[in-house]
Amino acid sequence: MTYTLDQVRSLVAVAEELHFGRAAERLQMTQPPLSRQIQRLEAAVGVQLLRRSNRRVELTDAGRAFLGEARRLLSIADGAPQVARTVAAGLSGIVRIGFTASSAFRLLGPILARVSEALPDVTIELREMVTKHQLEALTKSTIDVAIGRPPFDPAQFGSRRIHSERLLVALPEGHLLSRRTSPINVEDLANEDIIMHSPVEARYFYDIATRMMPISRWRHRFTVSQVPTMVALVAAGSGVALVPESAAAFGLAGVTYAPLATTEPRPVELHAVWRGDDTRPLTRRMVHEFSQAADGL
Repeated sequence: MTYTLDQVRSLVAVAEELHFGRAAERLQMTQPPLSRQIQRLEAAVGVQLLRRSNRRVELTDAGRAFLGEARRLLSIADGAPQVARTVAAGLSGIVRIGFTASSAFRLLGPILARVSEALPDVTIELREMVTKHQLEALTKSTIDVAIGRPPFDPAQFGSRRIHSERLLVALPEGHLLSRRTSPINVEDLANEDIIMHSPVEARYFYDIATRMMPISRWRHRFTVSQVPTMVALVAAGSGVALVPESAAAFGLAGVTYAPLATTEPRPVELHAVWRGDDTRPLTRRMVHEFSQAADGL
């Protein structure tokens, strides 16, 4: 036999008032149906919860134990509609975010600070991965929003540009090119050892580099997928690298950064990406907050 929330409310009212008349008045009902609610609850639970006499009502030991759980149950039940409304409005829930390593050093902090302030009831799970793996994770629904590099298939994904930045040359400290007062031209790098972006794992930066100068003219020994790894290799004197402006925030000793002459002043883009079939209000709300945070940088 099961019990109802109305029966639980009846028990709580009687336990708090210790008087059937006052409890009935509080519940806006008469005493006979209130007594029947308590009797049915006791039958469902299988133990006596109240001791009644002509002069007093008191809880049994089992009744006192049940009362605490009953209050928690009613609190959950009463709060459930509000929880549903906040989720429907995109104000609470869990969001799993994939992000690139380079975005974490400048953009991720302000984004999370804004989201925490605007959406305090949202729980965020962060997962660092390159854009290629982010898109795979979106497809498998193991993340909800990606912070990654274009391009994206519009048939599968929705996207919004949230940030753009300059392209810099990372140079070992003391390198001759670091003395230049004007932007470095890509032709100046023809005889340098280039630490190249992976054509598979870091396709976005690889394509930028090869559009600027054919791959046959690059001299490179190392191919890597993550910008922090590239900067570490530069610091070790292994070559120079083309990196987004945000890489300067790494603060790694032994590296200097110089602007690169490009046709677009801020050619490196970062986008928020989500599954095209994701209709959750929370997903769209997160993307909106991402954009607002990025606009402030």
